[in-house]
Amino acid sequence: MKKTTTPLLLLITILFFMTTKTNAQSFGLAFDHHAILVKDLTESSNFYLNIMGLEEIENKTQKPHIRWFSMGGNTSLHVIEDKSHTVPDVKGVHFAIHTKNLDKFIEHLRANNIYFENWPGEPNKTNSRADGVRQIYLKDPNGYWIEVNEN
Repeated sequence: MKKTTTPLLLLITILFFMTTKTNAQSFGLAFDHHAILVKDLTESSNFYLNIMGLEEIENKTQKPHIRWFSMGGNTSLHVIEDKSHTVPDVKGVHFAIHTKNLDKFIEHLRANNIYFENWPGEPNKTNSRADGVRQIYLKDPNGYWIEVNEN
């Protein structure tokens, strides 16, 4: 009898884990937007428009203290004015975007006198992540860290 129950238990266990994984994936979760609080909506919006090159998209909330920017595909950046908000200076807490031409983006930053650094903190330098992708870090006018990498 042990020989019959062991394969049956194994089959039940495998089916349980397959079903659990399928159910977790069946929600179809995907990244939608990242929201940040900023002290000056105009200054921050100009940065995301002119320095980062993001496209402003419709503000369906119609609230004057909110602006939206496309991050490509179906993702966006939600910029909300909150004059009392402060941002912790922690590089590990950042959002990342990618470009096909990091060198050209770096030239654009330099032309606009925008400070950037690599992960170790060396000014005006890139570094490669463990997966070989080159990256830089910069801050927006409110102190949010942004990783820009090339892939």
